[in-house]
Amino acid sequence: MFIDEAEILIRSGKGGNGMVHFHREKFVPRGGPDGGDGGRGGDVIFEVRTTLNTLSSFRHVTRYIAKDGGSGGSNNKSGKSADDLIILVPPGTVIYDAVSHDLIGDLTNPGQRLPLGKGGRGGRGNQHFATASRQAPRTAEKGEPGEEKKLKLELKLIADIGIIGVPNAGKSTLLAALTNANPKVASYPFTTIEPNLGVAKIDDEKSVVMADIPGLIEGAHLGAGLGHDFLRHIQRTRVLIHLLNGESEDPLADFSQINSELALFDPGLAKKPQIVALNKIDQPEVLENWSKIEKAMKKRKIEIMGISAMARTGVRELLLKAAEKLQETPDLEDMAAVLPVYRPKEDARDFVITRVGGNAWRLSGAAIERAAKMTYWEHEGAVRRFQKIMETLGVDTALRKAGAIDGDTVIIGEFELEWKD
Repeated sequence: MFIDEAEILIRSGKGGNGMVHFHREKFVPRGGPDGGDGGRGGDVIFEVRTTLNTLSSFRHVTRYIAKDGGSGGSNNKSGKSADDLIILVPPGTVIYDAVSHDLIGDLTNPGQRLPLGKGGRGGRGNQHFATASRQAPRTAEKGEPGEEKKLKLELKLIADIGIIGVPNAGKSTLLAALTNANPKVASYPFTTIEPNLGVAKIDDEKSVVMADIPGLIEGAHLGAGLGHDFLRHIQRTRVLIHLLNGESEDPLADFSQINSELALFDPGLAKKPQIVALNKIDQPEVLENWSKIEKAMKKRKIEIMGISAMARTGVRELLLKAAEKLQETPDLEDMAAVLPVYRPKEDARDFVITRVGGNAWRLSGAAIERAAKMTYWEHEGAVRRFQKIMETLGVDTALRKAGAIDGDTVIIGEFELEWKD
């Protein structure tokens, strides 16, 4: 089954905890601090693998969590850093933030990588907190938490030439006639419920990738039928073969409808080069109307070809014409060169103070919540260090202005602290 959309959760690894430890050795009763640092948590990285062509694996596994870094040890031993978690995706995968719907990345090239969850750094051991006046510090850091994101993945087929048209126009039959594809073919609407890919040979040295895009219906740009699913695949193609059903009541109306749907979904789609062909020209009633349809298209300054995909009449000429147009059309923009990188919209140091009761305040903010998670609350030195962080960020001043007084409760993430002015 073709799967072209999925939602997943990713979480990078937490950094390992730093250690509070003092050197112990015979005849050395007062050894110095030698608590080791924690190891780095694993990153989460997406990588393009050309052997994949669907997002089907994400149907069964929706949570991807990298390993945590190892904790620091005695004798200045650092914890082991965790391996990165590599998530393989097919070329043409577009990644969005599932909450904000912001575009994060567009993966098109073989081997292309996109890091999306940075592993937390390891906490520092107490060896780093020794000073001339504090030679036996009982202070260390816990590892930095990993990053968690909910992502939406979409797959857009990458093809040189896309075959579009209303349902039952004969697109699958044409693809089968031109390539090595073996799509399902039948004479009823929506035979094709997923895009098909095939490779068409131009000559001994050249070939093109072709995609049969399932039939569009009126309202596709609004999601009618499977509209959005189909239209997103057309965005990847460079040239379109617009196949008209010769047995339709009004092929010209079909032509206008499809182009309207393309433009309404994405104005850029309407600008793609099109080769227009009337299919089923081998049928007497279609042949009878051919001159009238050709004349009407010429009035619109549109060249049209007559073919029969079933009888394979004119299909080779159609392919060569599309290949010629392909040579004239510039390559799609190199998405890797302008790959969007996710950036937080707000400064991570920003915080928000909310009163949650008569004597309670909630303090929210990326930096302050991360610092709270990295603090050893049982060690007085670590608590003092956290207080300095609050002063640096301006939390103390902001709480006073908000009206906090001695004895009030300040909630930071999962921690509840007593406010001392």
